[in-house]
Amino acid sequence: MTHAPTRAERLAELGELLAPAGGGVHLVSTGLAEQRALQRTIYGAEDDAGIEPAWRATLENLHEARVVVLGVPSDTGAGFVRGANQAPAALRRHLLREPTHPLHAAGVVDVGDVRVVPHLLSDDMLCAEQVARSRAALYEDPGRALPVAPLDQCVRVLEHLLVLAPSAVPVVLGGDHSVGWPAFASAHARAQARGQRLGLLHFDAHTDLLPERLGVRICFATWAYHANELLGRDGRLVQVGIRASARDRAHWEETLNVRQYWPDELARRDLPEVVAEVVARFEGLGVDEVYVSNDIDGTDPAFAGATGTPEPGGLAPEDVSALTRGVLARFPLAGGDLVEVAPPLAHEDPAEPARTLHTACRYIGDLVRAALERPSAGH
Repeated sequence: MTHAPTRAERLAELGELLAPAGGGVHLVSTGLAEQRALQRTIYGAEDDAGIEPAWRATLENLHEARVVVLGVPSDTGAGFVRGANQAPAALRRHLLREPTHPLHAAGVVDVGDVRVVPHLLSDDMLCAEQVARSRAALYEDPGRALPVAPLDQCVRVLEHLLVLAPSAVPVVLGGDHSVGWPAFASAHARAQARGQRLGLLHFDAHTDLLPERLGVRICFATWAYHANELLGRDGRLVQVGIRASARDRAHWEETLNVRQYWPDELARRDLPEVVAEVVARFEGLGVDEVYVSNDIDGTDPAFAGATGTPEPGGLAPEDVSALTRGVLARFPLAGGDLVEVAPPLAHEDPAEPARTLHTACRYIGDLVRAALERPSAGH
């Protein structure tokens, strides 16, 4: 489109880029009945034919949204053990059992899932022939210049959502942590357009601060490096829960000008003091609003073991929530993500994956509640 797209054109393109909630993983036979059953429940459809019309009706309400929820069921950008592609559907299934969860509140619109081709990550990694073939498989008109890889699809969807729901806060459900990149970059672009300065609060066991991994620029291990570059390496990246790193804290703080709170430091300090310190840091750097990226492996495996790289000695959920709520009591939420929940993993523990899903839904609730209770910056 060479002209500014109309509302109808944006909605039509969302209808091509997205699938109804829980449907972003392409299924033909195995698992299809379970997927459709979930969607019938979500949309109150009597049969499968009623799913898509009910989903498209939710998109018509985007102008009223205060929070938009987007699933990106991709784990192509992961590293060791995968399974995070099943998280968006599993999280929604779990949330159906929690009718008072903030995600069900008025003003929250779940726009569905990016339609993921599971072999792809970003369009810049693809040859022209593959892009053409994937466009032909995904879209009715393969000649249109629509993205085909999940990270680029996420970017395009968020571009439309920021126009169709300009006051809404996006909350992205991953997927592996590579999806944090387009979600954060979108929030950063919107903040810049408003003349606002964005801070980044990042929960994780790992730094994710590599410039590239095996030649791949954006993936689970690199997204925070590039987010920090967007911020100008000026100290607005705060990482909490880091404990699995080939280098010590001093290396990351001195070379990239980030602030890290490792669990051993948190164990020695009162949490309200840490919250006040983070708030003061952001205030001193002129931060107007905050993006929160939450990798579930920042939390101790005792509370969230269904993830690809669980690391012992992690954070307790009440501390993660207290830090999130404490910072967002001072700064409006610009956007957030919850990533690296991998429901197929840790099944040797009979409490999993339900325990991890419960913890993850708590964190999602923290973000949604903050978005509903506070006006976004600039409004």
